Amino acid sequence: MLVDSHCHLDFPDFAEERADIVARALAAGVERMVTISTRVKQFPTILEIAETYDPVYCSVGTHPHNAGEEGDVTADQLVKLAEHPKVVAIGEAGLDYFYDKAPRDAQARSFRAHIDAARRTGLPLVIHSRDADDDMAAILEEESGKGAFPFILHCFSSGRALAEAGVKLGGYVSFSGILTFKKSEELREIAADLPLDRLLVETDSPYLAPVPFRGKRNEPAYVAHTAKVLAETLGMSGDEIARITTDNFFRLFKKMPRPTPQGS
Repeated sequence: MLVDSHCHLDFPDFAEERADIVARALAAGVERMVTISTRVKQFPTILEIAETYDPVYCSVGTHPHNAGEEGDVTADQLVKLAEHPKVVAIGEAGLDYFYDKAPRDAQARSFRAHIDAARRTGLPLVIHSRDADDDMAAILEEESGKGAFPFILHCFSSGRALAEAGVKLGGYVSFSGILTFKKSEELREIAADLPLDRLLVETDSPYLAPVPFRGKRNEPAYVAHTAKVLAETLGMSGDEIARITTDNFFRLFKKMPRPTPQGS
């Protein structure tokens, strides 16, 4: 069994064949998927998808790209929306200094509101961080001092220092198809040095399809290819890494029910 801890099934890329995409994921052994919110104002669409497909759950939150337009989203709102049984995470939220689509102060304010919601609900905060390692580490350190909160550094492609800082604070690190790219040697070295009990895999689909699908539209079924490369990086079998990352997922995403084993 595998889990895709981060996908975007609400994106237009999937609109015409969503049922087939979920079916292909299940056929590939991906028994749970989390479709991630990027705009709170579009949360009803996300929730409808999660309610339509049993293996699909969702988060609620505002992507840092959208922090300027959704600067009025409060922790109270997030906590309230997260009461739904299909909502298993907060986010994605964080800092993106690569595109800088929202003012950096707005990104930081939004990020802290999401941290507050994660702390209050106990749901994991899905963190987006790009070209913002120092500020991200500083905010995580400061906010953790106010009270621990569960979190995941999603689609990790940052430096070693941020990965180590996140793990030190109790966080998890999730790897996407980027891990499979030829030039990602440094990223694979970081993955090899992290504690096994903090590793997750994801697609971030429809983006970042792993080798051998690089350059094509990604989908949850392809998380198996990222898991395969992670297993090779760690000198493990595919079954071992599937078990480890799945166990890690359910430890972090505590609200998500495990599938009932067939035949039980």
